[in-house]
Amino acid sequence: MTGRFQSRISKWLQRQTPSSLFWWLVKYVTLLFAAMAVLVPPYAVVVTSFKTKEEYLATGAMVSPQNWFNFENYLTVFQQGHLGLAFLNTVIILISTLVIVVVMGTMVAYIVSRFEFRGRSVVLMAYIVAMVVPYVTTQVATFEIIRGLGLINNKLSLILLYSGVDVVTIYIYLQFARNIPKELDEAAIMEGAGYFTIYRKVIFPLLWPATATVVILKSIMIYNDFYLPFLYLTDQDQKTVSTVLYGFTNLFGTNYAEISAGIVLIVIPSLILFFVMQKQIFNGVTHGSVKG
Repeated sequence: MTGRFQSRISKWLQRQTPSSLFWWLVKYVTLLFAAMAVLVPPYAVVVTSFKTKEEYLATGAMVSPQNWFNFENYLTVFQQGHLGLAFLNTVIILISTLVIVVVMGTMVAYIVSRFEFRGRSVVLMAYIVAMVVPYVTTQVATFEIIRGLGLINNKLSLILLYSGVDVVTIYIYLQFARNIPKELDEAAIMEGAGYFTIYRKVIFPLLWPATATVVILKSIMIYNDFYLPFLYLTDQDQKTVSTVLYGFTNLFGTNYAEISAGIVLIVIPSLILFFVMQKQIFNGVTHGSVKG
């Protein structure tokens, strides 16, 4: 078996020119380094999460822990870091935002794709302009508005901001809505259905694939966002999962073992969601890029 394998390698090398062999090496060495760049950080985080602070300082992040069943850091993060409350805050913001985004996105897609009206192009242009302007550049004005409304340290502030102009959501819904035959609308009108009934009973159900994609992408974005929760929700009982770990950094140093445990706990829901729904993500995005 070994001799046959060596024979195949020898024949393959004989067919290669110096140039092709060089680029073959470059390709696979590049892939190797890319794989290491992707896999090494998660490995270091998982390994560190099972170490004590002293063990981490003595051995670093790459050496295996002495005890793989040391869950002390995980308990500390949950109890002292109030991670359970942070998860609850995140879920409340997430669900509330998704309901608003789905309703607004489907309605805008229905109106723009089905009706010709004055100012239709202006509406579409406004979404494009909103996409071009970085939202960070408008945060001073936005912060003053939120503070004027008395919504600092209130989850409603993030719900309103996340539910604002979302060009990706509108784009995905529009691509799906344009592929729905208008004959369905006409048939519903002949049956006596009004515009809202058509939206609710015809358009909205047929937009489910797009809704699945929007829900997944929007959930990941909100779940991982650090900037807005850090800016608007500073009280401990209002923090989300993306900001709660910041509390483990203090003037006396940073406990990377506890932070690593928190990272593992926070990443697990995202991984589960991605692996369960990855087909819907890819189908929705690729469908939106192909004009039917």
